[in-house]
Amino acid sequence: MSKKTLVLGASTKPSRYSYVAIKRFLEKDIEVRAIGLRSGSVGPVPIETDKPDFKDIDTVTLYLNPRRQTEYYNYIISLKPKRVIFNPGAENEEFVELLTKNNIKAEVACTLVMLSVDAY
Repeated sequence: MSKKTLVLGASTKPSRYSYVAIKRFLEKDIEVRAIGLRSGSVGPVPIETDKPDFKDIDTVTLYLNPRRQTEYYNYIISLKPKRVIFNPGAENEEFVELLTKNNIKAEVACTLVMLSVDAY
């Protein structure tokens, strides 16, 4: 089963959790796409700076604080993911309610922990 994932808030800095997450997805052969403030890449994964029309996204994992998420609400909903993961620091009650109304599962969790215990 494909768990094609979009990392939102991606960074080219190895010290960032979003960077580490992209690397872990690649290690686990999980197809990954990335959007960040600055273009670049993490290994073979390009970081987009706009809002591409990605197809078949299963999961969106957020590495953006709630203020930065607002401009992505409609975009994320338009991708029709099965779930959105709010990593530590990204918790956002307003967006959780919006996702729930659109039948998208919202999880407050840490993607890196989920991957490390095979709970992804």
